[in-house]
Amino acid sequence: MVLLEGARNSSGAHFRGGLPVHENAPQHHRPNQRPNRLRRRRRGAAATVTAVAAAVLAGVLAPTAATAAPRPDAVQQRLDALVKQDGVPAALATVKGRDGRNRTYTAGVGDAATKARVPVDGQVRIGSNTKTFTAVVVLQLVAEGKVGLDASIDTYLPGLVRGDGIDGRNITVRQLLQHTSGLPEYVDTGRVLADPKRYFEPRELLDAALAQKAHFAPGTQWEYNNTNYLLAGLIVQKVTGRPLGEEITKRVIDRAGLRHTSFPAPGDTAIHEAHPKGYLRAEDGSLRDYTELDPSWGWAAGAMVSTTTDLTRFYGALLDGRLLPPAQLAQMRTTVPAEALGTGVRYGLGLISRPLTCGGVAWGHGGAIPGYETFGGTTDDGRSASIAVTVFPGDENIGKHADQAVDEALCR
Repeated sequence: MVLLEGARNSSGAHFRGGLPVHENAPQHHRPNQRPNRLRRRRRGAAATVTAVAAAVLAGVLAPTAATAAPRPDAVQQRLDALVKQDGVPAALATVKGRDGRNRTYTAGVGDAATKARVPVDGQVRIGSNTKTFTAVVVLQLVAEGKVGLDASIDTYLPGLVRGDGIDGRNITVRQLLQHTSGLPEYVDTGRVLADPKRYFEPRELLDAALAQKAHFAPGTQWEYNNTNYLLAGLIVQKVTGRPLGEEITKRVIDRAGLRHTSFPAPGDTAIHEAHPKGYLRAEDGSLRDYTELDPSWGWAAGAMVSTTTDLTRFYGALLDGRLLPPAQLAQMRTTVPAEALGTGVRYGLGLISRPLTCGGVAWGHGGAIPGYETFGGTTDDGRSASIAVTVFPGDENIGKHADQAVDEALCR
C-alpha cells in the first residue's frame, strides 16, 4: 500500500512504508572492539550474505510481500480504509505510543471539490468532547468549594428548571454531569440543519427542552442528553460571573497548553486555522459542505474546535492529574453503565471508559457535529489515540471502524 504524504511525527520522523525513518539517526559503535574480532565478524557476515543470495537465486528464499518491503503502518492502513471503503472525504489521527512520542496521520482529501491535501493535524469541530471540558470546569469549582456535586440545580439556578415531571430542586449537579437527570433533549436536528449559521441563546435551547415531558425520575436511569451540559454551562456562568468560553479557556485550554483549541465566540461560524472541510452526507449520497456553521446550539455540550494532537494532550493532562485534584478526578472516573454507547462502555462525569481488546480500558469521550466526528481514548499509562473524520452523519460502519482503529492503535 502506498502511504499518503503528510504522515509524520512530532520528532520529525516521516513514514516510509509505514515505518518512521529518521534522516540523521546516530550510528552506535563500540570503539574497544579488537580488530581481529571485527575481521571475523565481517567474514561471517559476508558468508551469510553469499548464502542468502544463492538461496534467493535458487528459489529457496523467493522474496514475498513480507520480506520484500516493511509492513505498512497499521494506523495509516485504518485511515486509508475509512476513506476507500467507508467513503469519508478525509481522516486524521494522532497516536501517542509507549515511547511518549506523537505521530500524526492523514488520508483522503481536505476538500472534496478541489482535491486539496488534508492539512496535517488540521483543526476540526470536536462536538461532544466539549462536555469533558465543561465537566472539568465544574469539578474545579467543586474543588474550590463553589459548587456541590450533590447540590440541586436550584441551588445555583433557582426556579429556572420546571416542567412536566421536571423540578430543578430534585436534580443534582452530579446527575447532570453523569446523564442520569431524566431531562429531555433540546437538540432539534432538523431545525439546526435547516439554518446552520443561525445563533441560538442558551435559554432558548433550554426552553425547547422544558417544553417536553421528563423522560424518567432523576437518578433512576442513564440516558445521554445534551440538556444536562447546557445546564452545567449555565451553572458555571452563574457561579463565576464570566462567560463559559472564557472559563474553559482560562481553566483548561491555557493550563493544558492547547495551542490549537478554542471555544468559539458568539456568532463565530468559521474554523480559523488550517482545516479540512466538513461534510454532511445527504440521503441521495451527495456531500454537503457544513464547514461554516454556528455551533452555538452545541454550546457547553458541543461547540469547541481542536486538533487530534490537542485532544490527546488534553486527555493526557486530565488523567495525569494536571487539571483536577485527586478527589475530583476520582469522582470524574466513577462510572455507571452506558451500554447504549457500546458493550462494556461506562460513563463518569463527562468522561467515558471503553474496554480494550488487549485488556484494561481507554478513557475519553468522542463527539459528532454536522461535518465532523471524532473518536479516541487514553490509557492510564499514557498511550493515546485520537481520530477525526470529515463527514457526519455518515454510514454507521464509520463509527465502528474508527473505534476499531483506536483500539488497534492502543493495543498494538
